[in-house]
Amino acid sequence: MKVLFTLLLFTSMAVSQHATAEIVKKSSSGICHDRYSDWYERTKNYTEYGTLAACLETGGRLPRNYAGPGVKQGTSAQKAMEEARIDGRAFVSVYDRDAYNHWVDRDGDCQNERHELLIDTSQAPVTFRDRRKCYVATGRWYDPYTNRIYDQASDLQIDHIVSLKYAHERGAHAWPPELKEQFANDRENLIVTEGSTNQSKSDKGPSEWLPPHQEYRCQYLAKFDFVMAKYQLSYQAREQRVINRMKEACND
Repeated sequence: MKVLFTLLLFTSMAVSQHATAEIVKKSSSGICHDRYSDWYERTKNYTEYGTLAACLETGGRLPRNYAGPGVKQGTSAQKAMEEARIDGRAFVSVYDRDAYNHWVDRDGDCQNERHELLIDTSQAPVTFRDRRKCYVATGRWYDPYTNRIYDQASDLQIDHIVSLKYAHERGAHAWPPELKEQFANDRENLIVTEGSTNQSKSDKGPSEWLPPHQEYRCQYLAKFDFVMAKYQLSYQAREQRVINRMKEACND
C-alpha cells in the first residue's frame, strides 16, 4: 500500500511539474506568460498554449521587463510580424532555416548537395580540399548573376532562387518536413553564384532584387516563376502586379 501511495504521489508530482513547465498563458490583454514571468501564477483568465512561440505567433507579446529564455523567441516573432505588416501580408509563423533540411548527403558519399552541385556545374575538372574528396576546392564556374567566371569554390555560394524564407512566408510554412527538405535541395531552385551577390539578394523576390547581369534578368524571372508554380506558392498581390509588368516587358 505504501509503495502504491508513493508511486501515485510521484506520478502526480511529475504530471503537475510537466504541466507547469509546458503551459503558457495568454492573458485577456494579449500578454504571453511562461513560468519565468512574474505574473504567471497571478494570471487566472487565460488561453493556454503549449509553447511561448505558439502564443507569440497568435499576436501575443511578452510581459514588460521579461528576462526569461523566451526573449529571443519574442524578438524573432515580433520582428517577423512587423515584416509581415510592412509587406502587407498575413503573418504565418516565425521562419526557422533549420526546419528546411538543406545540403543533405543523399547518397552517403560525404559530398552534400552543395559540393555535388559544384562538381556537376564546373566547366573543368575540380580539385578537393581533403583526401576523401568531400569538399571542393577549385574548378571553373560561370555565374549568370554576375556574368563572370570563378575558379575558387570559396568565392561561391549556392543560391536558392526562391529563398527558403520567401517560400516560408508564401505557403511553405504549412508543408511537412519531407517537402521542406525536397524544396531546400531541389536542383531546379539552386544556382551557383558569387558570395557577395548572393548576400545582396538575401531573401528578396524579383520585385525587390534582380541579378546585376541585366541580360540574364528575364531568364532569372522565368526560373523564379517556374519554382513558385511548381510548389504552388503564392505571390502577394502587390508582388504579382510588379512581376506581371516585368514579364510583359520581357515578352516585348
